[in-house]
Amino acid sequence: YFLQAGEQKPPLETFERAPYVEVIGREHKTVREGVALVDQSSFSKFEISGPGAFAYLQWLAAANLDRGIGSVIYTQLLNKRGGIESDLTVMRPRENVFYVVTGSGFGTRDGGWIRHHMPRDGSVTMRDVTSAHGVINLCGPLARKVLEKVSENDVGNEAFPYMACCDIRIGWAPVMAARVTYVGELGWELHIPCEYMAYVYEVLREAGAEFGIADVGYKAISSLRIEKRYLYWGADITPDDTPLEAGLGFAVSMKKGDFLGRDVLAGQKERGLSRKLACFRLDEPLPVYGGEAMAAGGRFIGMTTSGDFGHTAGASLVFGYLCGDDMALKEIEVEAFGRRSRAALVERCAYDPGGERIRL
Repeated sequence: YFLQAGEQKPPLETFERAPYVEVIGREHKTVREGVALVDQSSFSKFEISGPGAFAYLQWLAAANLDRGIGSVIYTQLLNKRGGIESDLTVMRPRENVFYVVTGSGFGTRDGGWIRHHMPRDGSVTMRDVTSAHGVINLCGPLARKVLEKVSENDVGNEAFPYMACCDIRIGWAPVMAARVTYVGELGWELHIPCEYMAYVYEVLREAGAEFGIADVGYKAISSLRIEKRYLYWGADITPDDTPLEAGLGFAVSMKKGDFLGRDVLAGQKERGLSRKLACFRLDEPLPVYGGEAMAAGGRFIGMTTSGDFGHTAGASLVFGYLCGDDMALKEIEVEAFGRRSRAALVERCAYDPGGERIRL
């Protein structure tokens, strides 16, 4: 944690909002207002290549991957019921080469899903390259000022737009940089050969010193992502939830042709949804983690999928699915550890709903 001078690490034995919430709040503020470094080397990473790689992944993924070399695509991999088996990012650094990035704990599962459906004619190969590349997330509105100091490449908005990737150099280290975010601010995922990780970190820390650069942890990411309505697989989205129900229709391309799960989504679009994921803002700052009861009109209507305190929003935020007539609700109650709070619907997301910050 980002502790101030002389500050002791607080005790963790509580389900309430622990004392270290102040530390998380400072890290959160650093990302929102300055520049931060996050070690995300634990991300699982796969290289999928070969003459049949594009056609295969285009069928496996719900999004349209036909974006050209240097593109970054956020997508889901669906099952035949339209449920979300994987939630990941696909980068296309070179022709017939795709670099897939997924969550730290999902490598075995997602890798297995991809391998299971691969053609057996040798046209597609897959390598797990997780241990070969470390990842530093350079993020915050001042991130470009730091990157410009250490790279000879043009990292301006026009040359390096949002959802693009390319090879750059940081000092003398080769890096594949991807302009993508899970915190809702300007930033780059820097995929670095492991032998250069310490060097790149030191270069970035030195360059960012004048901007107050700081190390930030995953607890802050949780607070940052929930304000942006960035979802977490295994909680907010699962194999039993479709992208349309989760509000991820923007990541689905019905026009690209056939893909795994397409028929189910087409049916949902035609019939209309019977359930949807919603975000609620609590009046009281209850400790929420997911699994809290949701109620309305004296009825239990479901359980939250995840929750956290949004430090910029200044409120506890939760996600949860509403079904049937309850989808019209604008207000519910959320119960956590025996206490209840009114919770108001957040229409899009609690922070920067227009997505302007990520495109600075």
